[in-house]
Amino acid sequence: MVLKVFFPSCCASAESGILIGRWISEQNSAVILAVVHFPFIPVQVKQYLSEVQRVTKVSVSVLGSWSNSKQEKEESLSEFLEDLGTIFSHEPWIQISKEGDSKFWSCSTLQKNSNNPKEEEIILVYYDQRKVMLSHLHPPLDTAASTDHKAEDASKLSAIFDTVAKSKILFMTDRYDDGPIKLTHWQSDGVEASIIVELMKQASVPACMLLTFLLSLVSGVCRSRVLKFWPLSFLWSKLSTCEQLGHRLQHLQVISSNKKAQNQTQLMRKANIFVSLLIDVALGMLLMSWLYRKNRIGHLADTLIPVADHVAEELQDLLQWLMGAPAGLKMNRALDQVLGRFFLYHIHLWISYIHLMSPFIEMILWYVGLSACLGLTVALCILSDIIALLTFHIYCFYVYGARLYCLKIYGLSSLWRLFRGKKWNVLRQRVDSCSYDLDQLFIGTLLFTILLFLLPTTALYYLVFTLLRLLVVIVQGLIHLLVDLIDSLPLYSVTLRLCRSYRLAAGVKFRVLEQQDGKPLRLLMQINPLSYGSVVQTYRLPTYSCYPKDSWTSLCKKLFLGELIYPWKHKGEKQD
Repeated sequence: MVLKVFFPSCCASAESGILIGRWISEQNSAVILAVVHFPFIPVQVKQYLSEVQRVTKVSVSVLGSWSNSKQEKEESLSEFLEDLGTIFSHEPWIQISKEGDSKFWSCSTLQKNSNNPKEEEIILVYYDQRKVMLSHLHPPLDTAASTDHKAEDASKLSAIFDTVAKSKILFMTDRYDDGPIKLTHWQSDGVEASIIVELMKQASVPACMLLTFLLSLVSGVCRSRVLKFWPLSFLWSKLSTCEQLGHRLQHLQVISSNKKAQNQTQLMRKANIFVSLLIDVALGMLLMSWLYRKNRIGHLADTLIPVADHVAEELQDLLQWLMGAPAGLKMNRALDQVLGRFFLYHIHLWISYIHLMSPFIEMILWYVGLSACLGLTVALCILSDIIALLTFHIYCFYVYGARLYCLKIYGLSSLWRLFRGKKWNVLRQRVDSCSYDLDQLFIGTLLFTILLFLLPTTALYYLVFTLLRLLVVIVQGLIHLLVDLIDSLPLYSVTLRLCRSYRLAAGVKFRVLEQQDGKPLRLLMQINPLSYGSVVQTYRLPTYSCYPKDSWTSLCKKLFLGELIYPWKHKGEKQD
């Protein structure tokens, strides 16, 4: 049977002593965690290991002996190391010895309690203890497609990674400590720490307390009854700016929470949210500094009115074209004139409203520009709402045309069932047979003829205004795609994958080192990092989109039947 010994490469130069680690009987593997070198008292070592087991819940024990002889191997030391197996009594007792500067080590096992001791083939696997402890092994994303063999391999690797990660307390002692036990591990030369990180941890406590207090006040105002009255409740649920502010408020509550992250996923989520907020606010501040430099807001306000007038003039020309003979089509003259004048009157009202608001537009834009300090996403959502307000007349035209078109479509479908002796059963939600008298058939024929000949005129107006409405929706959709990208992109995880790829492990690979006859097989375990696509898929943050996710079939059906395409969704529909 093959015995696998996972040996930390940082202990290769350790002085002679005993090997402590975890024995995984299911895999016939030994994970070496540290070397306790001489001198030591066995009772103190057992007490120390029992304390480590109580804290870490990992069955850490003495697995064998380690001999590092720079000169020729001494017989007395060899006999002493073998005698240690009777004191600590572990089966099998692993003996690893390094002679001089040779890179080929001797590795053997002793089984004193076995009647028929068998010679086991030993594989010595070197691993970077620091990288394994700091990394997080991710399970396969496509678990349904993964085979049982891959799942079994992942569980074996997880046992090794968990053993090293949970033994963190074992690595908190270095050679400068005055304790009776001297250990060699990846932090034996000094505990790795950062003064900047420690100062940030100390400063974050009062900052989080202040932020929690402010968020509690804001949450209290948001939950007050004032916002539940109309029209404030309507605006809060429909405007994308209010939706984004509520989304960011939840992010701030997650960051300022004093509840400790329970696992790696929650910790990465907090870090991703913090970095996303930081970059969002930084981009917003850059945008605000650009807007308030060289009086760009004044130039923007001076440009806005002529653009609105130009759009209104183009709509008027379009309506004049529809009221004539568009593309050589013969329309119903009376209905065409009524619809054209109706829409022209609305454009006249819209132009009057824009010119009435023109003295205040610069002041409004000046105060709106200040909202960029809340983040670039908030500024983009405000831009989307401004576009919706400036194109409100196009939305009204689309609603009017869609309602007329939908009324005629459903009227024609109902009268078509009348011709075939059918009717729609409202209670059973199905089409049933029905007998009609002569008067009903005559009235139905007249109505069907009228609606059929008026349909091309209504359909043309509906088609034109639907195209204009879809153009506005596409512009707003691109803005919200950018907002969702900033909100959902796990920037911290992507940066971690770029700078320290071993922290996000997808698996391991083994490289065969130089071999020598009579010596154990030597392998080097290296971490395979998670791919960038898997990082984004695993740590992507949930978003709140302002547009429903309709399929293309559903969208085409709505457009054909004249059903409205709303520019918002109902609040509370969370989209991952």
